[in-house]
Amino acid sequence: MTIAIVGLGYVGLPLCLQFAAKGVPVLGLDIDRAKTEAINAGRSYIRHIEAARIAELVQAGSFSASTDFARVREVAAVLICVPTPLKRNQEPDLSYVLKTGEAIAPHLQRGTLVVLESTTYPGTTEEELRAVLEAGSGLRAGVDFHLAYSPEREDPGNPASRVAEIPKVVGGYTPACLAAALALYGRVIRTLVPVANCRTAEATKLLENIFRSVNIALVNELKGVYGAMDIDIWEVIAAAKTKPFGFMPFYPGPGLGGHCIPIDPFYLSWKARQFGLETRFVELAGEVNTAMPERVVARVDAALQGQGKTLRGSRVLVLGLAYKAEVDDDRESPSYRLMDLLHEAGATAAYHDPYVPVIRPSRRHAHWAGTRSVAWDAETIGGFDAVLIATMHAAINREELAGWAKLIVDTRNAMAGIAGAAGKVWKA
Repeated sequence: MTIAIVGLGYVGLPLCLQFAAKGVPVLGLDIDRAKTEAINAGRSYIRHIEAARIAELVQAGSFSASTDFARVREVAAVLICVPTPLKRNQEPDLSYVLKTGEAIAPHLQRGTLVVLESTTYPGTTEEELRAVLEAGSGLRAGVDFHLAYSPEREDPGNPASRVAEIPKVVGGYTPACLAAALALYGRVIRTLVPVANCRTAEATKLLENIFRSVNIALVNELKGVYGAMDIDIWEVIAAAKTKPFGFMPFYPGPGLGGHCIPIDPFYLSWKARQFGLETRFVELAGEVNTAMPERVVARVDAALQGQGKTLRGSRVLVLGLAYKAEVDDDRESPSYRLMDLLHEAGATAAYHDPYVPVIRPSRRHAHWAGTRSVAWDAETIGGFDAVLIATMHAAINREELAGWAKLIVDTRNAMAGIAGAAGKVWKA
């Protein structure tokens, strides 16, 4: 059987490689011609995915890419891995999912399996996506074609994370749909977790990410409380995690980033309001995390004032544009908000990130498009009044930073134990 995977980004591309490596021919579909051409040429555009791995599977004939969605008629299954962002009013934006459904529907064949993997609110697969597929194909879900939901569980930047080893939650529109989806994923995933229906699978993914959002909000709030008491939150967490039961460590930061954790709680809150329900706990966590960049910039201001300076007129370097260490993914990165706030306060903001050499165009941060990462050398780094650590990659030399920077505001506890940093570092 040949399958199609729509969306060749941080979720779709690793999934393509997993299926192709296990002998399932894969057709990757994307509206971005640059991505499809790169794949067919055996090149990678994602830092942690090796080009050699793509090239090997392309040369073997088990993986190819195209922008022609009419080729859906050639496949036995279609897996949808497209973005589900938020609109400016913080409401769900299902346009990528629904446009994908509209693109594949006219070419859908009887017996084809369609699986949505994008994170979304409960009901999306069985309601919105099903309606689009049925209207465009003239076929009925659960009768003429199979429909299922199976949330992605990617962990970019974690070398220990393997697609085949991560248990896969699967929910089907009907029992037959579930069976078809389990049969497909069973070819490449070691452990499958079937659940009652698509809604349950969608709710599972939201719980996973809301769990992280709430706990990160907790330590972000405690960081401020303990800081006022002259207690180091990082030392507290290190001590607490020695407890072998009943505790799981989470760490504070400058705000949330990535495509899931900053977004998913709002998907549930929006859906809950349709049932006349409030998600006060979830929304409070979102408020705490969203406010972190403002708190961090206030800390930068206080640090500069300690040297007789103010934000206005100062030059501040944001270190790390990617939303997490060891990846080149800058989606929803709090670094953008940090740079905006610094600029609004009258500072000159710049960034350094070895994995994001230039800022690409985006809907939310178009005004930063084309901005380049500054050089990493003593003269450049020493020319800034303060360096704000937002994300610390292993490739960044902490000892050099300690020696070159005039002032460091550290949101990641990255400079702990670094010789030469004493007296320069303000934790934030």
